[in-house]
Amino acid sequence: MNKVGGYFRLMRPINCFMMGLAVIVGAALVRAQLSALWLNLFYGFITGFMLTAASMTINDYYDRKIDAINEPNRPIPSGLIKPKEALAFAFILTALGFAAARANAYLTNIFCFLIAIIAWALFATYTTVGKRSGLPGNFLVSICVSLPFIYGSYATAGTIEPNVLVFASMVFLSNTGREITKGIVDVKGDKLRSVKTLAVRYGEKNAAVVAVFFYLLAVSLSPIPWLLSIVSMRFIPLVAVTDFGLIASSLMLLMDYSRENAKKVKKMVLLWFLFGLLAFVVGVSG
Repeated sequence: MNKVGGYFRLMRPINCFMMGLAVIVGAALVRAQLSALWLNLFYGFITGFMLTAASMTINDYYDRKIDAINEPNRPIPSGLIKPKEALAFAFILTALGFAAARANAYLTNIFCFLIAIIAWALFATYTTVGKRSGLPGNFLVSICVSLPFIYGSYATAGTIEPNVLVFASMVFLSNTGREITKGIVDVKGDKLRSVKTLAVRYGEKNAAVVAVFFYLLAVSLSPIPWLLSIVSMRFIPLVAVTDFGLIASSLMLLMDYSRENAKKVKKMVLLWFLFGLLAFVVGVSG
């Protein structure tokens, strides 16, 4: 694989796209006239995309020794991308993300830039310190994943609406479940690096139970947007797919909490996230 492909893999483009889309969803939830705010949306998407890419790259830099055990084919442990090259790439991505956030702040208010800084700082804290803490570190990541919705609200309306908080809460819970599932996948390398995930401290089975708890808690919140008339009936079919997927994934994880199956569940949950984001977009546009 060539070097360009290695940088592309470092970014985790699917994750980046979803965070950019989450900003747009956050904007859509305030029911602003989005067609008139296309420039705000453009800068918002770029902010979410680039800062997520930077975070993913920084994460791989700090995880390079763990990945040498858990994921030896990733760009840095495989030797395709040198550690210093990854850091330089992360710096460029961060600069682009902050530049887009500054543009949003100019169009609306300074809170856009502040939220971008907070999100980046939280993920940097997680990568350098929080990851070893286990569940608190999982919460840090989930906050970072939830913030794009709030950013989107500020980027277009200059404020945060209650309905945005509902969606952000659903994302926080489901992503926490996914982070715990990732701990099951990485348990071997995490033990060697003294990373205190739930899987390391209490075993894979107990970690699977806690992950499922967060998945199902997220599912339990899914009717609230429709009950509060935040979304239209169009929201229901897609969110039903998300709910069914999370429930099915939960059952899969409980029945088989091996590293191989947890890895499959982790990837599947990312797909259910995408359906959830689409449900939000379709629901508020109806």
